[in-house]
Amino acid sequence: MPELTFGADDVRILAEETAFQGYFQVRRVTLQYRAFGGGWVEPQVREIFERGDAVGVLPYDPVTDSVVLIEQFRPGAMRGANSPWMLELIAGIVEPGEADAEVAHREAMEEAGCELSLLEPIATVLPSAGACTEEVRLFCGRMTTAAVGGVHGLPEEGEDILVHSVPVAEAFDLLDRNAMPNGHTLIALLWLRNHIESLRERWA
Repeated sequence: MPELTFGADDVRILAEETAFQGYFQVRRVTLQYRAFGGGWVEPQVREIFERGDAVGVLPYDPVTDSVVLIEQFRPGAMRGANSPWMLELIAGIVEPGEADAEVAHREAMEEAGCELSLLEPIATVLPSAGACTEEVRLFCGRMTTAAVGGVHGLPEEGEDILVHSVPVAEAFDLLDRNAMPNGHTLIALLWLRNHIESLRERWA
């Protein structure tokens, strides 16, 4: 990978304000950044979605060679006749002072009744850096138990989550059929396909 040309010091924040404050926040920022041809671009106004950072974890059981995926309603997936229920890995927002491992274990239990004995880092991603500051840290978890078939989540947060156990071969087939539109889950499953032999050896 080539070295990046610019860094954090190559951006000027000229003005900023809170455009919306609700469950999430939207900032309106006027900024300039250095141009590849020299100088600075003209001032730009951008709305930036402040969602907070998150941790996602894909539980994998090397004994049954299966992964746990959760099914839940996603309002952003309401697109025409497509179902707005999605198969996903487990994920949750990082609270202040919380370590990533704490989030992974907490969310695994809340969303899937799932206990994890080990965590393996997968990747750190910015899902939509053109408009959102969210950073997601992804992990694969060595699953010991899971409440497969149960409905989980926190009612006070409007969660209604169904837990699935999916054989690895079937999960990889979803990738090949372009039937996995959730980006975090897609990345995690692609990583698992590339590393599954070593995980089987180390976690069996």
